[in-house]
Amino acid sequence: MTADPAAAPDPRLAPYASHPGNTRGRRHEIPPSALRDPFDRDRDRIVHSNAFRRLKHKTQVFVMPDGDHYRTRLTHSLEVAQIGRVMAKALGLHEGLTEALCLAHDLGHPPFGHVGEEALDRAMAPWGGFDHNGNTLRIVTLRERRYADYPGLNLSWEVLEGLAKHNGPVEDPGWALAAANTDYDLDLRSHASLEAQVAAIADDIAYDNHDLDDGIRAGAFRLEDVVAVPFVRENWRIVAERHMGAPKDAIIAEMVRRQIGIMVEDVLAEARRRLHGIGSVEDVRRAGRPLIAFSAEVAASERELSAFLFENMYQTAPARDLREPAGDVVEQLFSALHADPQLLPQSWRDSLPEEEPARARHVGDFIAGMTDRYAMRFWQELGR
Repeated sequence: MTADPAAAPDPRLAPYASHPGNTRGRRHEIPPSALRDPFDRDRDRIVHSNAFRRLKHKTQVFVMPDGDHYRTRLTHSLEVAQIGRVMAKALGLHEGLTEALCLAHDLGHPPFGHVGEEALDRAMAPWGGFDHNGNTLRIVTLRERRYADYPGLNLSWEVLEGLAKHNGPVEDPGWALAAANTDYDLDLRSHASLEAQVAAIADDIAYDNHDLDDGIRAGAFRLEDVVAVPFVRENWRIVAERHMGAPKDAIIAEMVRRQIGIMVEDVLAEARRRLHGIGSVEDVRRAGRPLIAFSAEVAASERELSAFLFENMYQTAPARDLREPAGDVVEQLFSALHADPQLLPQSWRDSLPEEEPARARHVGDFIAGMTDRYAMRFWQELGR
């Protein structure tokens, strides 16, 4: 890794924040920018990437939804970034680094969401399987081609580290993450920066509440069902009394907004308590536990809400009926393309490795990059 030119100290940043002037650098040196520090440049590189644009047509919860207002991976990532940036600012963390991690955290997802990931993992099992988190690192270090001088996005070490372990230390990395760690030494067994921890919990807050919103909108469950969760019931009672006579969908939106606010405020209060005595980003990595977390009370409420969504949205018969054929599409695509790589587009054929497991993983890279609609179109063109 080569160090970026030192950025001027930012007095707004707390001592335990990731300071751009102390970055461990990036693989390829780039000229300094008068307008952006290294982490802000990383965020911009992510936003301008092909992989980020493809999130527009990748499943969040509903496979290829008909409604225009359901979340996709792209809108989910933008909402995570908004929540993450608010918390980073309140804690004196680097907002650009936090936003970069929020925007990039789902880049590695294949088509059709988690069912697509499970199907691709099964198909690639003989060659090490598939993991979306490792694939995110593979995309930003190898697969994106936005620069003439090198592959990947050439992101700062701190972004790569945060993407690798925003959900905590990694003891047993899959092949893709292990390869990235060999190249970049991401210190996988320590905790990540506070910016990465904020990105992870912002993701939890976003999908809990926005999946709740989408679930009601889609008719996956009724409001009357979800108010069985005490946290939701109390917030519904408050907003319904406050906005009596307002349209029901507007009151639901108020409830979701209130729940997000409660969770954010709780995380900030708990973080300030846990950060007592933490004086540097290295203290964060050596802390031995997450420092960005819910309080015990709100963590219990969050688990109850997650359990409700799992049972009443993700595991319902209609959801399975949509997901299972999508998984079949992914497995059949891999089987066909691995058996006959001449079916790949020309640019992918030209770079096809000769030996396994690189050959199978190359096919997996192609499929993982597909959007939902491209995967369906490609599958249909194969005559499956």
